[in-house]
Amino acid sequence: MAEVSMADIEATALRLGIDISSVDLDSIQRPPGEDFGIKSDDDEDLYQEDGFEMEAGFGNVIVVDNLPVVPPEKFEKLENVIRKIYSQIGVIRDGGLWMPVNPESQKTLGYCFIEYNTPQEAELAKEKTNGYKLDKSHIFIVNLFDDFEKYMKVPDEWTPAEIKPYVPGENLHQWLTDEKARDQFVIRAATFSEVFWNDPRQMMPELVYRRQYWTEGFVQWSPLGTYLATVHRQGAAVWGGATTFNRLMRYPHPQVKLIDFSPGEKYLVTYSSHEPNNPRDTHRVVLNIFDVRTGKVMRDFKGNVDEFTTGGSGGVSGVSWPVFRWGGGKEDKYFARIGKNMISVYETETFTLIDKKSMKVESVVDFSWSPTDPIISLFVPELGGGNQPARVSLVQIPGKEELRQKNLFSVSDCKMYWQGNGEYLAVKVDRYTKTKKSTYTGFELFRIKERDIPIEVLELENKNDKIVAFAWEPKGHRFAVIHGDGPRPDVSFYSMRSAQNTGRVSKLVTLKSKQANTLYWSPGGRFILLAGLKGFNGQLEFYNVDELETMATGEHFMATDIEWDPTGRYVATAVTSVHEMENGFHIWSFTGKLLYRIPKDHFYQFLWRPRPPSLLTPEKEEEIWKNLKKYSKKYEAEDQDVSLQLSEQDRKKRKLLQEEWDSWVEKWKRLHDEEREMRQWLRDGEASDEEEEYEAKEVEVEEVLDVKEEVVPFDLDQME
Repeated sequence: MAEVSMADIEATALRLGIDISSVDLDSIQRPPGEDFGIKSDDDEDLYQEDGFEMEAGFGNVIVVDNLPVVPPEKFEKLENVIRKIYSQIGVIRDGGLWMPVNPESQKTLGYCFIEYNTPQEAELAKEKTNGYKLDKSHIFIVNLFDDFEKYMKVPDEWTPAEIKPYVPGENLHQWLTDEKARDQFVIRAATFSEVFWNDPRQMMPELVYRRQYWTEGFVQWSPLGTYLATVHRQGAAVWGGATTFNRLMRYPHPQVKLIDFSPGEKYLVTYSSHEPNNPRDTHRVVLNIFDVRTGKVMRDFKGNVDEFTTGGSGGVSGVSWPVFRWGGGKEDKYFARIGKNMISVYETETFTLIDKKSMKVESVVDFSWSPTDPIISLFVPELGGGNQPARVSLVQIPGKEELRQKNLFSVSDCKMYWQGNGEYLAVKVDRYTKTKKSTYTGFELFRIKERDIPIEVLELENKNDKIVAFAWEPKGHRFAVIHGDGPRPDVSFYSMRSAQNTGRVSKLVTLKSKQANTLYWSPGGRFILLAGLKGFNGQLEFYNVDELETMATGEHFMATDIEWDPTGRYVATAVTSVHEMENGFHIWSFTGKLLYRIPKDHFYQFLWRPRPPSLLTPEKEEEIWKNLKKYSKKYEAEDQDVSLQLSEQDRKKRKLLQEEWDSWVEKWKRLHDEEREMRQWLRDGEASDEEEEYEAKEVEVEEVLDVKEEVVPFDLDQME
């Protein structure tokens, strides 16, 4: 491809009626799918051929046609009207609004060019204002500037469309059919991202896919495990496939920092924060909601960072992440965000507010969805200096009816925990004592599925104990609490049922003085890992809640992360690059047996691949449980084969060691024979090397220890 000179660009701009001096060349992006033969300088392109191409061209410029034709004296007024309309959609660049003028009549030509900061803003402006009625005679016709070139390429003569043969897509769930029923995980270490099978019977993982510079930030599985997402400077991408990981879709969003999937994987939310041009302004936030399969932007949200900081912190620039919380279970019907004195709930059929208005809730500070039902729980703190009590409310969506409300007094803080099936809601309430010099904690337990939603109050035996951690048993009726102020807190287990009454909470057991500050229930329930991270340096205790007994204890020194596999059979503990030493991960069985260790320098992430819910009916699952021995015979035979295979491997290993030893002995024996004559010479001719063939003789040896010369004076008188 011939190189394009600046003179060519200026000539083309003049022909198209574009003032090149008003265009920021640094912002020009290629149209989607076009590279004009120019290799991107993106890392993704530098390191692999199928890289993440940068979008370019005039994608952020729109052409607005059918404007009034006005003389010079009305020019400024028309420009102000157009600027007011299009500034509501996005930020128009400095000098980015240009209306060409007829050089003969000095009147406008009836159209204008508007340049935005991003292609997303330009696309949104086209969607929202195409067909906009300025008055009876002037209805806007809006197109992207890039579209003109596309339309110019349309041939004059009609040709039938080429019908491509049907090519079936890859089975994105192929990994679920693994004959060994193994699970996958992804790790990120140094510049590599790697996907493995967890193969504990072989005491090692099996590599599935490995790629360098796969992401510029992090990797993330979708909630049902269908896709693996990566982030790049230009946006996000998802990957998947039957035998390898191919790129399935890209989602353009410059400088994307965070991503979040909807629970049913239908939508992907991307987030970025941009520094303002004026230092007095706050950061601008851009949020896009994409359809995962088509890559289409379903809705975008833009604004100052202040508009997205309500409801706590934990994201970027003080923004609470995720900004949008999804409700309605796996159907992805609703999403909501908290604002000042309101909760905005949107439905995904039209991506607009339910009833076209937000839900007004004075001073609301937090909310959360039921995991399974369209129910929102929300918390409002005390108002009016304590004259108006705090409250927790349950609200049904889409009707916005209040199902239940509980007033709470002397509240300093409140946190809500939903149980996995949406059957229970635990509200941890920190209250002030009468003197207001200290606080104590209690729990309000809502039974969501029961009539009128009864509420039960639970206080610990020592209500002044600090609550270190709380966790529901997944899809179960039990929960665990770590509590205490000392260096070794207690762990208590409770059930929402008791022996006599299924509607009463009861304590099961309290474990005293444990080195634990975090709780990790197995996804299948029944088992829990009590872990001591940070100050406890990776102490682990594997506990069976059914039998109320410890199965095993262990330690992963300096562990920073713990994650159960989706089946609850295995658990991974990891030391990430938070620490400079001991980086890597360990795989344990659910009973606490250490299966294998994998050291990895510069280790950043370990993520198990999630599994979708079982397609079996409850009746079929019950039948399998009843006939488990019949189904388990196949796996018992496989286990036996693996055991024999491991035994054979051990036998071969021992045989190899024996052969190495025999070879070493033979080598030194040969060397010994070769040096026989030298040894005989060193023994003064004695032939034998064997000690027992020698006689022991006593030999007297005279040895002069010292010689000293002394001069004696000679006396002649004595001689006479």
